Amino acid sequence: EEPDEEQDHQAAAGSSQLKRGLTRLAALLTVKEKGPGYQKLRRQLLLAGEPGKLKPQEFIVLKLTISALTFVLGIILPVSLTNVVVLVAVSWLLPDLYLQQKIRKRQLAITLAIPDVLDLLTVSVEAGLGFDAAVARVIEKAEGPLAEELRRMLYEMRIGKPRRDALRNLSERTGVGYLHNFVTAVIQADQLGVSISKVLRIQSQDIRRQRRQKAEEEAMKAPIKMLLPLVGLIFPSLFIILLGPSILHFMATF
Repeated sequence: EEPDEEQDHQAAAGSSQLKRGLTRLAALLTVKEKGPGYQKLRRQLLLAGEPGKLKPQEFIVLKLTISALTFVLGIILPVSLTNVVVLVAVSWLLPDLYLQQKIRKRQLAITLAIPDVLDLLTVSVEAGLGFDAAVARVIEKAEGPLAEELRRMLYEMRIGKPRRDALRNLSERTGVGYLHNFVTAVIQADQLGVSISKVLRIQSQDIRRQRRQKAEEEAMKAPIKMLLPLVGLIFPSLFIILLGPSILHFMATF
């Protein structure tokens, strides 16, 4: 049993050294902490909900690992050098594309959930609950990314962070414009002593109005977006069907 334990210990030590080495390499590639590249990647991971609790260096390590495995696989398989380079480049970009898709999907889910969550908050506050208690009640009923962020905000307030700071952190972690407006309104209401329930109701109605206007704007853009496939795909086929027999008859006659 002792040799097995020693081998496990050596394997763990080797894995730890490899991870530290890759992390140092990733730190060099991300330009140092507090640099623009590091901060941008950190912001993207935050907006994506911190998938896998990855830090910027660990995300770069993941990209390096995927690219290295793709390179090794391309060398093993009968693939040309040009294709290997293309595959490595694609594998390097895939994690970034996944991160962007994760951000869009998460922000869309938050945007769709905001009006219903604000309605629940409004009803809870008007029923006599304080803002913190109303948020706790909403967390029990709601699900999804917005509920998770509200749960994190409530935790920050319970450990002593000021409400306005917890609300600002909520806005920064989501990057949703509707939620930023809501946070700004709640902070101003808290500072000026305005009724929270009134602010919540106004914000809920305003967000629904903005979403309706956005839907109408997208609907007005639909005919323009349909014009290209209509002209490029449907009209040529239609012209061939309608004019094809006449052209053939004309060519046979002359």
